[in-house]
Amino acid sequence: MSMNEEEPSAASAAVSGVTIVVPAYDEEGGIEGVVGRLLALELGRDTELLVVNDGSKDRTGSILEDLRSKNPRLTVIEHPKNRGYGAALKTGFRAAAHDIVIITDADGTYPEDRIVDLLARVDDGAEMAIGARTGNDVNIPWQRRPAKAALRHIASYLSGVKIPDLNSGLRAIRRDLVLRYESILPEGFSFTTTITLASLTNHHRVDYVSIDYAPRSGSSKIRPIRDTLGFLALIVRTVVYFNPLKVFYPLALLLLIAFLGALVYDLFFAVTYYPDGKTVLSKGGNLGDKTVLLFVALVQTLTLGLVADLIDKKARLGPPAVPPAGSRSVRRP
Repeated sequence: MSMNEEEPSAASAAVSGVTIVVPAYDEEGGIEGVVGRLLALELGRDTELLVVNDGSKDRTGSILEDLRSKNPRLTVIEHPKNRGYGAALKTGFRAAAHDIVIITDADGTYPEDRIVDLLARVDDGAEMAIGARTGNDVNIPWQRRPAKAALRHIASYLSGVKIPDLNSGLRAIRRDLVLRYESILPEGFSFTTTITLASLTNHHRVDYVSIDYAPRSGSSKIRPIRDTLGFLALIVRTVVYFNPLKVFYPLALLLLIAFLGALVYDLFFAVTYYPDGKTVLSKGGNLGDKTVLLFVALVQTLTLGLVADLIDKKARLGPPAVPPAGSRSVRRP
């Protein structure tokens, strides 16, 4: 069956089984093989396959239509125009008929046969199981590896959890986990990064399964410099959203060190400049502008961090409990 995004979802009630969601944008070289391998999987439960064609301009749409006509288990959801990787995944999660959702890419890079291992982790209690690209055969372009490693280490520090793979596209996820954080999940490639950090900083159980990663078919949609800077900003923003002191305390520490250094210099040393170019180092005693500015910046950073932390804690407490109708309070002497 084929549907437009605006039509009702495939099923309103979750049933026992698994939904596989595949976002596709200009993937004519890999989509047929991926769909064929996914349809051939034996997962031991009801399986629904949803492919979200995100406004492809090549033959992806016609290939999917042909596959759909031959395979009634395949559902194709059409985005009239390209909206982004995250937007396609959100459409798939909303339309999913089952509580457990598998996501994978349409470029043939992820090993579909490892889905059963991810499902086993979710069955065991994990809210998300991630295929970490740490196997023996991982084909990530060398020019992308330094940036990915740096982002992964930064995210691990800020979240307080070691992250083997920050943005892997092969995952088994409980549907309600994504729907819970849907309002902050972006519509671009950073969808997976955001749901990873949101889950870890909120202490959801996240498991990792080591997988291989094959060379992709077709050209990558990643823009190395722009997307790396965007991922870095996203990591900081997401951690500030859920654990602000992890960002503000280190920044405040750097400002404190700079302030103390400037203060010592101003109090005990001073440089006098003469017209002939000579300089004389002598005892100080006056605070310089830079010292005052560093102190103000330190106070503002600490204040912002504490206010953000208070807002976060209040949000986690939720609204105050409302007494049930008909109940009355008892005044104690």
